[in-house]
Amino acid sequence: MSSNRLLIIDDEPEVAAVIGRVARGSGYDTIVTTDIDDFLDRVRTWNPTVVALDLSMPDLDGLQVLELLGDEACRARILIVSGRDHSVMTEALALGLRRGLLMAGILQKPLRLDELRAAFREIFEEAGLISKTDLAEALAAGQFTLEYQPKVDLRSMCPIGVEALARWHHPTRGTIGPGIFIPLLEQSNVILDFTRHIIDVAVAQSRVWHDQGLKLQTAINISGRCWTALDVGELVLAACRTHGLDPRCLVLELTETVAMVDEPRTLATMRKLADLGVGLSLDDFGTGYSSLMQLHKLPFSEIKIDRSFVEDCDTNDESRIIIESVTEMAHNLGQKVVAEGIERDDVVGSLVKMGCDVAQGYFFARPMPARDIRPWARDWNDRWCATGVVGH
Repeated sequence: MSSNRLLIIDDEPEVAAVIGRVARGSGYDTIVTTDIDDFLDRVRTWNPTVVALDLSMPDLDGLQVLELLGDEACRARILIVSGRDHSVMTEALALGLRRGLLMAGILQKPLRLDELRAAFREIFEEAGLISKTDLAEALAAGQFTLEYQPKVDLRSMCPIGVEALARWHHPTRGTIGPGIFIPLLEQSNVILDFTRHIIDVAVAQSRVWHDQGLKLQTAINISGRCWTALDVGELVLAACRTHGLDPRCLVLELTETVAMVDEPRTLATMRKLADLGVGLSLDDFGTGYSSLMQLHKLPFSEIKIDRSFVEDCDTNDESRIIIESVTEMAHNLGQKVVAEGIERDDVVGSLVKMGCDVAQGYFFARPMPARDIRPWARDWNDRWCATGVVGH
């Protein structure tokens, strides 16, 4: 269990789910409740480090909740998340401070994911939980590890790859998620050594799987800063030479913001990698500001649709239309389409009908240590790969 615990009290399941998802990505264990008695019991027994509080719920006034938290001498950091008028939220913030509570700030509904992620990062920093020295020491001590989330071909339902996801296992603070430490790494030069380390570990592990007969492509996320500060192409190729891995076994993921930087060096690196068979994936597509002309110029092999469009595509017509349009465009450009964030069978079925090629998400598997990939793949193949009936 992580030492970072988030307790959410909110009567809107969709909002609570979004907060919980972002928090889990930042390394928090999360509990959601709408009942005040259950909430106060959790405060007393579970000892949350952060509380996300909605001010407006049926039969429950958020200001009264703050009074009760003051009575309990709660030492969690309180993040107010509400659709109430800003003046009411400011009043709540002031009330919490008067009652001696650790107020972490206010967020206005509807929520923006970037603001939510930033709020969790700020909570860590203000609590003095992470410093640049901590990052360097953690890297030297081997506290940064990789977990791998499987990717499944939607036609055959067979595993075809994994995404390497960084985790920080702190000896006293528990697991700290990438939503917290990656942005902090990017603010320091530690990100450069971190990226070298992650590439080497992922390539070495990919070679182990291939020697075991498990032919999976390994996707590695590359920070925007590293595309300009490092020779990513040479780093990847050197790791492949060291470990004897075919470059075609790798995919590098980069976001729209990085991809649209019009720098000759970035484009030259991408072309060099593509020529050698390394896959290039445009991550979180639909959340940035790319133009179709720029997308056409860059040598991507796949487009990865952001989970915000995927998670409700079986019930939301707008999400469905966006995915269908992106899929048609990508296929016309000779690119595959990867959908992430799948948690339900109905979503899988919808993605199959829309022509998506590859999928990943909790429905298939959560991120796991490298040692668990082979047993998972064997079990998945026994249950689904032969029949290909998932989502049909």
